[in-house]
Amino acid sequence: MNIIPKLTKTIIIALTVCVMPVKSHAQYLKGVVQEEKKGGEAQPLEGVSVQWLGTGIGTFTDSAGFFSLKRKSGADRLVVRHVGYRPDTLQIHDTTRFVHLMLQAGQTLHAVRVVSTREGSYISGELIQTQVITTEGLRRAACCNLAESFETTAAVDVSYSDAVSGAKQIQMLGLAGKYSQIMLENTPYVRGLSNVFGLLYIPGPWMENISISKGTASVTNGYESVTGQIDVEYKKPETSQEELFVNLFVNSMLKSEANANIRMQLGEKTSDMLLLHVENQPKMFDHNHDGFTEVPTGTQFNILNRIDYHPTKNWEGRAMVSFLSNSRTGGQMGFKRQMKNEGSLYGIGIDHRQLNLITKNGFMLKGEHESIGTIISLTHHDYNAFYGYRNYDAEQWSGYANIIYENFMDKAERHKLNTGLSFQLDDMEELWGSTTHNQTEVVPGAFLQYSFIPNKKFVLMTGLRADYHNLYGLKWTPRLHMKWQAAENTAIRCTFGKGFRTAHPYMENTAFMASSRDFVVEEELDMEEAVNTGGSLTQTFKIRGNESTFSIDYYYTNFINQVIADADRSPYAVYFHNLKGKSYSHAVQSTLTLVPVRRLELLLAYRYNHVMETTNGILQEKAMSSPHKAIFNIHYATKFEKWKFDFTTQWNSSARLPDATLLPEPLRYPEHAPSYFLLNAQVSRQFKHFEWYLGAENITNYTQANPIVDAANPFGPFFDASIVYAPLTGRMFYAGCRYILKHNTENKGNHQH
Repeated sequence: MNIIPKLTKTIIIALTVCVMPVKSHAQYLKGVVQEEKKGGEAQPLEGVSVQWLGTGIGTFTDSAGFFSLKRKSGADRLVVRHVGYRPDTLQIHDTTRFVHLMLQAGQTLHAVRVVSTREGSYISGELIQTQVITTEGLRRAACCNLAESFETTAAVDVSYSDAVSGAKQIQMLGLAGKYSQIMLENTPYVRGLSNVFGLLYIPGPWMENISISKGTASVTNGYESVTGQIDVEYKKPETSQEELFVNLFVNSMLKSEANANIRMQLGEKTSDMLLLHVENQPKMFDHNHDGFTEVPTGTQFNILNRIDYHPTKNWEGRAMVSFLSNSRTGGQMGFKRQMKNEGSLYGIGIDHRQLNLITKNGFMLKGEHESIGTIISLTHHDYNAFYGYRNYDAEQWSGYANIIYENFMDKAERHKLNTGLSFQLDDMEELWGSTTHNQTEVVPGAFLQYSFIPNKKFVLMTGLRADYHNLYGLKWTPRLHMKWQAAENTAIRCTFGKGFRTAHPYMENTAFMASSRDFVVEEELDMEEAVNTGGSLTQTFKIRGNESTFSIDYYYTNFINQVIADADRSPYAVYFHNLKGKSYSHAVQSTLTLVPVRRLELLLAYRYNHVMETTNGILQEKAMSSPHKAIFNIHYATKFEKWKFDFTTQWNSSARLPDATLLPEPLRYPEHAPSYFLLNAQVSRQFKHFEWYLGAENITNYTQANPIVDAANPFGPFFDASIVYAPLTGRMFYAGCRYILKHNTENKGNHQH
């Protein structure tokens, strides 16, 4: 069989029809029902009744076993009925778009088994363009933490912050991650001191899904979002079907991890989940033989307990409390902490403890859609570190409160109102070497958001918030979002908004601490302020009955003021000052997800970032920001998803490096970093309660040459470990095992993956 012409034809057809209007299923739950015969053969089952519990909305499967059921707001339980089988009720999550139901032949009254429910990622039907990475998508790679969860998306770039600490950073729209809000279930989470290692503090096995949206977010979430928002949803005891989940992981660099999620039902209206994570890196590795370890040794311990409760019919809430301890040691090979002041070897040591409490409550009022929601969060950071002879000690207390009132203003539900009050407190004390930086921020705010929904095809949302900052005065934040369903399967979105944030030159630039550079704050720093505008087109279409998606988007970010960290002026210092000139970014991304046949997914993505910023008095390309990036991912699962195969290749283009002309000639690096490819692969095998997985990252063994400037003289004036643009570690293999024990519901035998 000549498969190449057929596959080529399929791709050509997909590209041709991706702009043609066909029937959309973005607001529908789709699925297929099959009967499992003896010997494992599966046949479609016609005439199966599928209905949302407690509603009159239902349908029947066709001759191919397929069904398409319109979603209803608030309905999350699916009733499945067929002659010879006991009716079964299945929990369907908001993120579920497709279910595969398997009925076993020859066993009457046998419960329905959900074989597969989710794609790895998809574009949601929300007003703001949002890419959702599902639980299934997170399991297609190692995904030990949030930083490792963006392998198959071009929207987020992840890289090492420096060559010695192991910290990682992200970029969205070509700009640093600090301009994106990283939320935990709609609550600000990774900010302030947690910016340093926060991406490594969210374990992959804890996450249910990740939502990535570009541009400014809703005014209800605050004023800090400039380039986008990343919202992480943890697994919830109320909806999780996992009584016990255990994940064990080890890689070829001897790093090991253990995770356990334990669900408990405390009463009819209260459920609890305990989430545990521990990881250990026992040994240093020097891949490029420069005398420094690319992998710091250390241990991280993370524990979270959450309770979901429904005291009354009109009141529901959630509470989470977590504690984290992270300790790591790096530097030259053989360095130990007791050698810190000897001067024989250069070393770093980092100890970070974090305590966090979040409570969320919702109250239904008398109106049909009238409600009040409250969010309260308290966080404490204790951070102690040393880089060679220099110490960095910091402490931060943060408090956040948000109260939101929501209601429709008319019976036709065309005019929706959200309004509320917020409060943000940050108290920070920092000591870097002999420099002390203490700052207290108190920001009360109010917001008003109006949504106009004349019909199902058009939504316009405008918002305005006013925040009074005790240091910077009154700040107004206008935002606007629009979605037009131009055709049944064609969605066009536009967005405009402003964002503000306070810059923290020390805690946000610890990468420069791993160098001999001095920190020079040249003036009183103003609040950062930027305007973001953009739009997107999302098109769904079918190939042989399987839904595929094409999307393209463009965003422009223009800074009114930006705190510049100028590393171009001199190799001896990094200079911090307000923007003097221009700073902006243009970002374009296109993604095509093809499902040519069942259980086979192909993803192709390309993004281009044109990011310019004024440093050293010159408007030039932002340093260490790769303009071009391309991703190709292929996922295949065998029948019943017993075997799963994933392969990803990623290309990153050349990027400008900071000016090195003032360095001695033997230490100078090129003006631009080379482009490079990364290849990753994973295979997994699923059993009844176990899943084994084996994978490899950076298969081509590509690493950055000489990531540390003057590594032979770490106490000299030219030492710099902050110029990192590519992987530091070489080829890495890993293996792991997941154990999943699902709890008994009122309908035993219900399984959802």
